[in-house]
Amino acid sequence: MKYAVTGKQMKGIDQDSIQRIGIPSVVLMERAALAVAHAAEGLAEKRAPGQERIRIAAVCGTGNNGADGIAAARILWGRGYEAEILLAGDPEHGTEEYLLQRRIAQELGIPVKPAKEWNPQGGEIVLDALFGIGLGRAIEGEYRELIEKIARLRDRDVVAVDIPSGIHGDTGAVMGTAVKASVTVTFGYVKSGLLLYPGREYAGRVWVEDIGFFDCSRIRAGWDAKVLEREDMDRLPKRPPDSNKGTFGKLLVVAGSAGMCGAAYLCALAAYRVGTGLVRILTVPENRAVLQSQLPEAIVDAVAPEELARSVKERCGWASAVVVGPGLGQGIYVEELVEAVLASAKGVVVVDADGLNAVAREPRLADYFAGRAVVTPHMGEMARLTGQPVSALKANRLLAAREYAGRTGAVCVLKDASTVTADQSGEAYINASGCSAMAKGGSGDVLAGVIGGLLAQGMGRMEAAAWGVYLHGLAGEQAAEGHGASSVLARELADSLGEVWHR
Repeated sequence: MKYAVTGKQMKGIDQDSIQRIGIPSVVLMERAALAVAHAAEGLAEKRAPGQERIRIAAVCGTGNNGADGIAAARILWGRGYEAEILLAGDPEHGTEEYLLQRRIAQELGIPVKPAKEWNPQGGEIVLDALFGIGLGRAIEGEYRELIEKIARLRDRDVVAVDIPSGIHGDTGAVMGTAVKASVTVTFGYVKSGLLLYPGREYAGRVWVEDIGFFDCSRIRAGWDAKVLEREDMDRLPKRPPDSNKGTFGKLLVVAGSAGMCGAAYLCALAAYRVGTGLVRILTVPENRAVLQSQLPEAIVDAVAPEELARSVKERCGWASAVVVGPGLGQGIYVEELVEAVLASAKGVVVVDADGLNAVAREPRLADYFAGRAVVTPHMGEMARLTGQPVSALKANRLLAAREYAGRTGAVCVLKDASTVTADQSGEAYINASGCSAMAKGGSGDVLAGVIGGLLAQGMGRMEAAAWGVYLHGLAGEQAAEGHGASSVLARELADSLGEVWHR
């Protein structure tokens, strides 16, 4: 598991390392510069194997980020690369570390000149060291012109130092304009803005490099969110050899209106693929034949729409967890049905899709959420739940999820290209798995089934939500490998869950 930090938290880690522990700042900086130089050499080797005369252009601001860039250029120059250092801003107002690194470079005779005199030829590897993680305002003036010049370069690779210049370190927002990097070398801990779009797109491949920080400093400074990795999958439910179907839980899926049986099918299929012992689908009569033929493993209860709410109590008593909402539609009975589920369920309820739309129409239903619900809104549904525009939600996804979880007591899975999960305490996960192949109808139904299935097998709310989102994303990547990014269907996404789990 990794930890994502904000700019303020990272500065606290840096200061604790230097001031309390006593690690000299120049030691940390030299290790950071070595990591950047290593990334640049990797790009150079791909561009021209065996050649050392590739041009390196280090475009540097006057802060410690710029100092990192100067030091990396110096290391590359010492290894035979044709490096030049291009200084933006007023060099005399630089930090102490910046002035030190500039003086070393000048003493060695490395070309150092104002960035406005840069005449790029194309083909160089650019070290972007203009701004670090502390940027809090829109970029303009000389810096904007430099970033736009980098964007116009032909046949070039960019190594961003810690974060692409112009990307907000906490939210991933573009602050007016930003550098698009080939590789971002970030130090110590990944920054939240590198995981959240659009920053995630601008960062390219992200390398998190250990430069000498210790976890005691991270614990003192705090962190923004956790980030799951493949090795964390060993926390998923195990299957002991002396088990039976009852060992792995019972999931009730309340889903599907007339003509919308696919949502119920995909949700139930995904729950079975993640190991749930028994899945029962409560739906309308029109869906029975299709569901029984497509998923004979499931128990199918078909009840007239107006009878669903009255019939749900007994079924909720049977289930260890419930999913309500996929494909239910907007019928007048849906609010009553959602309330009946929330009032009757003995386990955790995953509220998804039309279940969330019912809550948006009847906000009092959120009173049932505290301690017993996982909600899985996409941005449009979250906008209806909160009354905020999608643009505001996207501007700070973590804040939006935390605020809704804090207000309602639900675990909130805010779905997007970079999905975030938060609970009432403020604990959060940023998901790093998945791909654009998952942007298809039915993908959300699969996720609801994954989370519901993990809950039915005994995982806690936050763990089932966060691990479910990560597993869902891995399945998307797996399906894309087999079918291509444009051709993945939601049922193939569900089927890929088994292969990912097996791996």
